[in-house]
Amino acid sequence: MSTRFEHFDLSDVRFPTSRALDGSDAMNKEPDYSAAYVVVHTSGGEKGHGFVFTIGRGNEVAVAAIRAVEPLVVGLDVDEVLSDMGGFWRWLTHDSQLRWLGPEKGVTHMAIGAVVNAVWDLYARRQGLPLWKLLSDLTPKQVVQLVDFRYLSDVLLPDEALELLARADPGKHERERHLMAEGYPAYTTSAGWLGYSDQKVLSLVEAALSQGFTHLKLKVGADIDNDVRRVKLVRELVGPDIQLSVDANQVWDVNEAIADISRLAPFDLNWVEEPTSPDDILGHATIARAIAPVRVATGEHVANRVVFKQMLASNAIGVCQIDACRVAGVNENLAILLLAAKFGVPVCPHAGGVGLCEIVQHLSMFDYVAVSGSTEGRWTEFVDHLHEHFVDPVRVLNGRYLAPTRPGSGAELRPGSVSDFSFPNGRVWRELSPIT
Repeated sequence: MSTRFEHFDLSDVRFPTSRALDGSDAMNKEPDYSAAYVVVHTSGGEKGHGFVFTIGRGNEVAVAAIRAVEPLVVGLDVDEVLSDMGGFWRWLTHDSQLRWLGPEKGVTHMAIGAVVNAVWDLYARRQGLPLWKLLSDLTPKQVVQLVDFRYLSDVLLPDEALELLARADPGKHERERHLMAEGYPAYTTSAGWLGYSDQKVLSLVEAALSQGFTHLKLKVGADIDNDVRRVKLVRELVGPDIQLSVDANQVWDVNEAIADISRLAPFDLNWVEEPTSPDDILGHATIARAIAPVRVATGEHVANRVVFKQMLASNAIGVCQIDACRVAGVNENLAILLLAAKFGVPVCPHAGGVGLCEIVQHLSMFDYVAVSGSTEGRWTEFVDHLHEHFVDPVRVLNGRYLAPTRPGSGAELRPGSVSDFSFPNGRVWRELSPIT
């Protein structure tokens, strides 16, 4: 008798990070890092784990959106799905009724991503492999079959993608050995949250340097005079050899971004992240031309591969920031990795949120082993928050992600954490006193 997908378990999990202003930035001043968490069950007892990342209010909407995806999955044959993950992705994203709410954007698209990621987690567990290794072991042809090229074929055809992957294929085993021995470069944002005092920022910067980080990111955008002062303080502390980037989290208009970045550029910035609306392709291109050689980075709020295509093809971004939980899961992120490789733009994933580090490290490592073949000028974001709530937390040593060895994607939350931080009736939320 065949094994079939049986049901979803869903939880609204929220962590009260706003109490210490962890994660605070110019747009998101008091975030509570949250996960609309799904466990996909099969009739054979197998499980896969995924989630949508949010910052608090509205997490219940993401939970409801995942529930809306459930009828499309329950009853499907597990073996058939795992043998055609590209077809499974299209089955979900091409559903006409869910597409009406997007199409391919917004909370329903992210909900599909949570489910797709959960099924990939199940697949990797079944194979006894970490997700990055499962993906890296695929042939170029198998990777191409995972990607939906509809809306991309004007800039990237399947044969071109196959050629990109085939060029990287001969060195995969050597790069895998290097990855296992050396890890993947990381940069940290943990020192630079906007709500932190100067004293806390400088103390955390010193700690990051002692931990081996050579690339730091600071939040900016609330007040340019204060931004200049604080970026100057950090640059003076770290010296000229440490990479320094800033993140405005979308708060600037185009002309404002150009003016404010010109005041920050003398502090030798690597990139400026989300300088304006993530939907404004023309605006990003205008900013990129005006602020060069400082690079524009964006991606954590880019809705889908189609917008990434336009950003990359128009030279609007110099750093491509994928997010494990913004687009529709692993398959769509593979498409974005291939687009970035086509246009020669380095991929430096966003991971500023609960569980994002755990999942996206696998995509960076796959990119290195099987697509780009390089870690030069590439880092994966690291924030040192909430990893203790995961069964397989990230391991970072000397400023580098160590390659996961445990089967799966790293998305599984500890049962006690799900229970304690479920909103609004989990133990932690019942015991919290109101913010006055």
